[in-house]
Amino acid sequence: MVNYTDRSKLNSAQALKWLVDMGADEITSDTPINRFVIQPQNNNPKIKDTATRIVQPVDEPVSRPAPVGKNQMAPAEGAHDAASVAAAAKDIKKLRAAVEQFEGCALKFTATTTVFSDGNPNADLMIVGEAPGVEEDKRGRPFVGASGVLLDKILHSIDLDRSKDCYITNVLFWRPPGNRSPTNSEIAACLPFVWRHIELKNPKVIILLGGTASKTILNTQEGIMRLRGKWSNIQLANTKREIPCMPTFHPSFLLRQPNQKREAWRDFRAVKTKLLEYY
Repeated sequence: MVNYTDRSKLNSAQALKWLVDMGADEITSDTPINRFVIQPQNNNPKIKDTATRIVQPVDEPVSRPAPVGKNQMAPAEGAHDAASVAAAAKDIKKLRAAVEQFEGCALKFTATTTVFSDGNPNADLMIVGEAPGVEEDKRGRPFVGASGVLLDKILHSIDLDRSKDCYITNVLFWRPPGNRSPTNSEIAACLPFVWRHIELKNPKVIILLGGTASKTILNTQEGIMRLRGKWSNIQLANTKREIPCMPTFHPSFLLRQPNQKREAWRDFRAVKTKLLEYY
């Protein structure tokens, strides 16, 4: 048995055991250490100063085959189908029914209703706008919102009544979501109906409201600032008669830029003068 009272005779293992028995729980060095001047140690891993963005896993949509239908057609197919359907319509009433049944334009499935036309089908003046807005989508008639109110005022300023002296339609029959600009494929799907609409209506004069309508009907890339106020003629396939067209600002643009109302008023005055040439 080892006598712990004579510690000088203990080996290292016995000395360590004796220290543990005495309650020692730390190992000290031979030289004193000032613990107050030593920086505290952090045993945890050092965190970088730059923040790391944690990317949450995104559930990828499950790919499912889309149902086959006219609304799934490619743009060229939709336009070709529209051309054959539009050509079969023998009057405006049948053309309206064809447009309402047409499913070759994806806009139909996001819109509330089809917006075909308003006004007098026998009027000499035809007005072609761009696309239905929120109010038009609700009520199924073109130009019934704030833009329509301004259009009515402009027409009254040249002694024209919307319900008697004008026939109004759009390049698009359905409202684009969020009132965004229409795509080329959406315009292409509707265009055969628009041309057939003009053919069946056969107006003496056409007003084109806004850049989309003007560039589409006149088949040009020029903007409305260059086009407005200048007469251009279109010739329909089934007639040799040329129809004069006046491009001008869309009423919604005039609401945002009221300083341009004077120019638009001049354009409408020119239209009134042109109409008087037929009487």
